[in-house]
Amino acid sequence: MKLTFSGASPYVRKAVACAILRGIDGQITDLGVGTTDPALLPLNPLSKIPTLVTPDGIALFDSPVICEYLDSIGTAAPLFPAVGPARWKALQLQALGDGIMDASQPRRREIALPQDEGRVEYIATQRGKVSRSLDALEAEADKLGLLTTIGEVTIACALGYLDFRYQNEPWRPGHPKLEAWYAKVVAMPALARTMPV
Repeated sequence: MKLTFSGASPYVRKAVACAILRGIDGQITDLGVGTTDPALLPLNPLSKIPTLVTPDGIALFDSPVICEYLDSIGTAAPLFPAVGPARWKALQLQALGDGIMDASQPRRREIALPQDEGRVEYIATQRGKVSRSLDALEAEADKLGLLTTIGEVTIACALGYLDFRYQNEPWRPGHPKLEAWYAKVVAMPALARTMPV
């Protein structure tokens, strides 16, 4: 399998962390293209990372799809629970973590541009999404497992991205339970080996 790599992308980190947790990270090599490389376009018309090319040549993109594919191979415990309440909870947490990343990545770009009224409003809206999501996670932090589902993996990658890109906006104050949970999981191999650079 070949995967687009970026040391700064939380979505790539999520995919690689899933591969590590499934025990198949040794089967993945670098696709060797980035988002601006024209060679990515035939594989992914959206020109986004991550993109994974399977052994049979199918190009998969968007981290939820890639992670579900990775969860279908390997012998470790699955990260996507079977149909039922546990699955819906895992997918809900995945959507919340992806939402934090989705709100954080473009905001970072917008902050660097000249500020006008529309841009200031957009930045505030995205920041509000992250703040509300962190509060929601704090309320259920006691129920989070130690990277046993795709939801927990995604939440951990989202928090790691906030640490990486928003050091001037620390998320830990006001979220002691979430902070304690993250301190446990960030030391686990799937996260320790995929720290953003």
